[in-house]
Amino acid sequence: MPVFAWIIIVTFISGVVGTGLGGLIGCIARRDSSRVVSLFLSFAGGVMLAIVCFDLITEALAPSGEGSLRYLPPTICGLLVGYLTVFALNRVIDNNTNKEVPHIDKDHPATADDLGELIHSDHYSHHRESGDWREMFVAGIIMACAIALHNLPEGMVIGVSYTGAENVMDRAGLVMAVVIGLHNIPEGMAVSVPLISGGMSRVRAVLVTALSGSPTILGALIGYGLGGLGPAALCLALSFAAGAMIYVVFGELIPEAVLMWRSKTPAFAILVGMIVGLIVIYV
Repeated sequence: MPVFAWIIIVTFISGVVGTGLGGLIGCIARRDSSRVVSLFLSFAGGVMLAIVCFDLITEALAPSGEGSLRYLPPTICGLLVGYLTVFALNRVIDNNTNKEVPHIDKDHPATADDLGELIHSDHYSHHRESGDWREMFVAGIIMACAIALHNLPEGMVIGVSYTGAENVMDRAGLVMAVVIGLHNIPEGMAVSVPLISGGMSRVRAVLVTALSGSPTILGALIGYGLGGLGPAALCLALSFAAGAMIYVVFGELIPEAVLMWRSKTPAFAILVGMIVGLIVIYV
């Protein structure tokens, strides 16, 4: 199978199926499973961190096979642009969800500190008591659109990971697709819960949630195409993808994991994830 076709299949599973699975879980999720979700997020963050540091960035610094200081400035620029792009997209999400209900105040954590907040079931309770369902539905639509944009750079990570791959089972690209797919599950939950709470049927809510993951495919094709334009383009594409993932790890996964379970265990899960990432890269 051509690598190009394989990338479409892998990113469809990672983006559409992963996000849609989160939407399905959001319909039936238990609200007392914060510790399990915390470990899951921590492990995924560790795997991502290992691939970013020991694969994406190292390849960005030596896109032609040999390291050179001339690739250091574009690598730094790519890291900054990737980081700031995902940061801006997440600001859109936060500005349209965190301020939606009055329990968010200046002393409240900026990131979800329990599963109810991560999937906005606490917002559901508020609107159920107040009788105002419209705001919940609008919040779900905004979340779906924001996460659709958010999935574009994540797809680029998968596409760039397959640049230069000799076969479709390239481990780095495949593992990154799996990890991003796992990361998409709580995002899918965050979309489906407010949609269902706002009156949309469960089937439609899951379908809308799954569709919000479809830009992952476009992002992967863009990343794969950029990576094949030459060493300079590959350097920028790899560093952009690395910057995007650095924000996902340190701006989303780890803060949410630690806030949901205030113990040392999430840190150990991060270490385990990094070890798994290293094994995938070098073994």
